[in-house]
Amino acid sequence: MLLSAAYEMTAGRTWSLIGAGAGTAGVVMGVLAWRRRRNGLAALVAGGIGVLLGAAVVLVAKGGPGTGYGIVGGYVSLVVGLAAVVLGVLAKRRAARAAAPHAS
Repeated sequence: MLLSAAYEMTAGRTWSLIGAGAGTAGVVMGVLAWRRRRNGLAALVAGGIGVLLGAAVVLVAKGGPGTGYGIVGGYVSLVVGLAAVVLGVLAKRRAARAAAPHAS
């Protein structure tokens, strides 16, 4: 029995998986930075990488879901990366507010 191309790990699927992993790492770093009132720069960078890789996969894909171009993973990478960027911005704002001198 031959395996269909739907089960192979293609270049598009690999790049979308890397982007989704970067976005997921960014979300984790963003949540930790926000909770600990730390700078969320790492979350911004990881989320940005996830967004860029997801956008590249979606723009290059020549087919829809199930064709092996990784378009579904590209969209997942876009969404998760965007969430990481938002969390990074929120963490940076919260850290800046916590570091600002308070008026007495």
